[in-house]
Amino acid sequence: MIASLRDRLHRLWRAEDGNATIEFAIVFPAIITIMLSGLELGFITLEHAMLERAMDLTARDIRLGTGTAPQHDDIKNMICGYAGFIPNCDTNLRLEMIQVDPRAWTDIDPTPDCTDKSEEVSPVRNFVNGQSNELMVLRACAKFDPVFPTTGLGKELVKDEFGQYSLTALTVFVQEPR
Repeated sequence: MIASLRDRLHRLWRAEDGNATIEFAIVFPAIITIMLSGLELGFITLEHAMLERAMDLTARDIRLGTGTAPQHDDIKNMICGYAGFIPNCDTNLRLEMIQVDPRAWTDIDPTPDCTDKSEEVSPVRNFVNGQSNELMVLRACAKFDPVFPTTGLGKELVKDEFGQYSLTALTVFVQEPR
């Protein structure tokens, strides 16, 4: 009886049935994580490209619209119209427009002004319409929800307490003469 049990255990030990299952169980989570991270990166890239494009088209409209000085809400509406899919754009997008003197350069604040759901709505930090021939920096910050917040890249993104990450876009233009 012991010999037959030993023979059975020996055959079980030498059998190669199930090797593919073990390899699959080890490799599958890594492959899925890489695939979901790739999808997340694709969405982040698309969202950032659309925000950058909206900023560039808005800056072009501001430059070419001589004689007009669009205000904060007008510029925000232009960006939201061009970007297309910023969720809740009217409350989610924050803008800063900073007047810069190119002859006496001072750096702008490196931290963008973004929305925060946990705080009360605060006024715009800095928004100045430029005069003729002045160098203007327009910066936008929008918040997005990760597509896969618990896996791969979505898990590693720097997020606020509501689980949103921020994307910023910056453009520089010269105010045309009026």
